[in-house]
Amino acid sequence: MATKRLTGFSDQVMSLVKSLRAETPDCVAAGVVDMSTGMLLSYETVDNHPPEVLDLLAGATLDLFQGRTVVMIEDIFKERRGGGGDGHFFQEILVNSENLTHLFVRMNDQQDVVAVVVCRKSVNVGMLFAQARRVVREHSL
Repeated sequence: MATKRLTGFSDQVMSLVKSLRAETPDCVAAGVVDMSTGMLLSYETVDNHPPEVLDLLAGATLDLFQGRTVVMIEDIFKERRGGGGDGHFFQEILVNSENLTHLFVRMNDQQDVVAVVVCRKSVNVGMLFAQARRVVREHSL
């Protein structure tokens, strides 16, 4: 029975990646990172990338959301604002590189799972957020 659940989760992850890739404007790549294991669970891209770059994506995502300094900031906010619990303050991160726009979005129900969308830099950022949020909401993991 555990295998069936794992397969179900795997199917959900692949469905999320396919939907992000198809429904996010100017998308050139999409993926899902499990920050609890440090693994890239699934991805689709229009280009071939060296495996070491894909491996680094999971680590970079972990650093963005749960790096030592980020965790310290969250702990200070929780202490000062009285907000306990295991929730995280940083839910979405947008990174612009020279030619691309990268959007990282935490899943609503599983805070250790992050959807990653990479688009051409010409993307309408408002539409990118709107579409990515909609797809993530529809594919709760």
